Amino acid sequence: MTSPTPISEPASESTTSPDSPAAALSPASPASPASPASPASPASSASSASSASPASPASSAVSPVLAEVVRSGFVEGRHRGSLVVLAADGSVEWALGDVTAPVFPRSTNKPMQAAAVLRAGLDLSGERLALAAASHSGEPFHLDLVRTMLAEHGLTADHLQTPADLPLDPEEAEAYLASGQVRDRLTMNCSGKHTAMLAAAALNGWPLATYLDEVHPLQQLVADGVRAASGEDVAHVGTDGCGAPLLSLSLTGLARAFRHFVMADPGSPERRVADAMRAHPEYVAGTRRPDTWLMQALPGTLSKMGAEAVQALALPDGRALAFKIDDGATRTLGPVLARTLRLMGLDDPVLTRLEDAPLLGGGTRVGGIRAAF
Repeated sequence: MTSPTPISEPASESTTSPDSPAAALSPASPASPASPASPASPASSASSASSASPASPASSAVSPVLAEVVRSGFVEGRHRGSLVVLAADGSVEWALGDVTAPVFPRSTNKPMQAAAVLRAGLDLSGERLALAAASHSGEPFHLDLVRTMLAEHGLTADHLQTPADLPLDPEEAEAYLASGQVRDRLTMNCSGKHTAMLAAAALNGWPLATYLDEVHPLQQLVADGVRAASGEDVAHVGTDGCGAPLLSLSLTGLARAFRHFVMADPGSPERRVADAMRAHPEYVAGTRRPDTWLMQALPGTLSKMGAEAVQALALPDGRALAFKIDDGATRTLGPVLARTLRLMGLDDPVLTRLEDAPLLGGGTRVGGIRAAF
């Protein structure tokens, strides 16, 4: 299939405008981000901002454009957001937009939640620990392991306080409904995490009925771990889609947390979680999910997406990134992530797979989502 035809931005929104991606790069950016010559693709053939040198920070509060929606050669939409890239030593190498304001990391918090159950004394490893940090697709092997873990700890699906849901993966959801089944708590993509939380509470004699309360001992361990990994205080506490407490972080703090997990001492809770996720990425996401593809293709990489278009990733050398798309459009995640990794010097076929986000017209590809920085 052919890529969308690159087109230039209209003069009224030129790529040198104050709120454009190129202009929004932080002064911490290198004079020219190291980037291999990218193959022709929606991301690499975007606007001239793709190869522009970073300039001074934007004075506008409007987030820069990170992705464009191109249909039939026409830019019909733009997605704004913020993005940060950390150097191997943990310092901010470059950034787009405001990366110091708090955001809800959504499911990118899951590695920190999984580390908390280990600190609570729960002995998990391998696929079980990966599933504790998962937004699983609801494939049969995911659901079978959740059932097994519940039984291993004397629990049942009735203990879960996840909302009843369908499998996260659309193909799995269709097959699930076709088999005559209905929305279920166990099928919800966070059921592995909730099973681990319940098991940790049961092990310590903590209340099971209130395991999602912000003041529950387990949730206090989660909060302590989030602060330690990110180096930040939690500015806001909300409720995630699964019902668990949701702790805000800046994108910079989120990237540092992922770096902390990858660089942690072997045997520490953080490193155990990172190692399990990287060894069993299909349990973290699913067989048709970008996080799985990335961790399989780039050994040592820790990758996790979250709802409302949040993504965090750490490379084994300590470099890390985090970004959020303002309008929550998850269709942008692959193109934006692939472009960022290319600017960080990576070049692998998985990036081409990630950045391929087609738009259809009459069942035929007529365009796509492309990175715009």
